[in-house]
Amino acid sequence: MGDWLTISQQRIDQFSDVTEDHQWLHNDIERAQNESPFKTTIAHGFLTLSLLPRLTDSVNPDKPLYANAKMTVNYGLNQVRFPYPVKAGSVVRAHSRLIKVTPIKSGLEIEKEISVEIKNTRRPGCVAVSVVRVYF
Repeated sequence: MGDWLTISQQRIDQFSDVTEDHQWLHNDIERAQNESPFKTTIAHGFLTLSLLPRLTDSVNPDKPLYANAKMTVNYGLNQVRFPYPVKAGSVVRAHSRLIKVTPIKSGLEIEKEISVEIKNTRRPGCVAVSVVRVYF
């Protein structure tokens, strides 16, 4: 389980600028309050997905997940879903569950199901299977 992280409107706006996705549901606070069923702006699903390394602490040079590894590579994702919107101001964290380890040449392929919990919400903001290759 990772640490909690607040998804601020500033973070959502910065992601909008980088991806050039300025849909009103993400950036227009007043319109979202009046027209959105969520009554506030929401994070892009891909923003939530892009935060998985941060939320799972998989990128931390002081505390590497695979201390003996020469290299760790993000190999991809399987079955990505966004069951519930992450509203601006929400606090989220990731739960990781190991589901499969496969030997590969000079290493391992590791599959983890990652679920992004939204504080005080029953449904997750994102569920994905992460595939990482670790080389020794």
